[in-house]
Amino acid sequence: MTDMGAFRDAVVAWAADGPGDDARRLAARLDVRAAVLLEGPSDVAAVDALARSRGRDLAAEGICVLPMGGAMSIARFAHILGPPGLGLRLTGLCDEAEYPFYARGLTRAGAPEQGFFVCAADLEDELIRALGPERVAELVRAEGDLRALQTFLRQPAQRGRTPRQQLRRFLGTKKGRKIHYGRVLVEALGTGRVPAPLDGLLATL
Repeated sequence: MTDMGAFRDAVVAWAADGPGDDARRLAARLDVRAAVLLEGPSDVAAVDALARSRGRDLAAEGICVLPMGGAMSIARFAHILGPPGLGLRLTGLCDEAEYPFYARGLTRAGAPEQGFFVCAADLEDELIRALGPERVAELVRAEGDLRALQTFLRQPAQRGRTPRQQLRRFLGTKKGRKIHYGRVLVEALGTGRVPAPLDGLLATL
């Protein structure tokens, strides 16, 4: 495990009401300056993939990218990482529907909302829109998941949904699939096609 990985794990344990001593010690030793708060590991995979494609090592820059395990955890993470806790600069992504939770949590922690970027539905939807459903289906085929996608599309519940909606649902049907495609979809993006929330996030770091 990398040092930044150890810091991330210590923060997650602290957020779960564990002791904060390890997180404080590692933050000082690693000179952590910012935390990117994301809902889940698929978002982390996408952010890490985009950073790598731009030749950046966020951990080496003192930036910790971490999954909170859901939008409802924003207040707790903002409290321990923001002004009341470690005093790090906070940024991240959130879904439009979850933004009110973020706004309240950040306000309670005395942290600014300006560093958070809003996805219309979620990051997967932003990536599918940027690439187009046909290109995403090609990537699914290249990754060996075509048969699974075809089986999924035959389900009655998928009738009447747009290709974009179907693909978004498909990515969440198997454990680990969203994480895998978070990386795959980002790596397939060309210059100028990165969704605005993701592009804006990286630009602020």
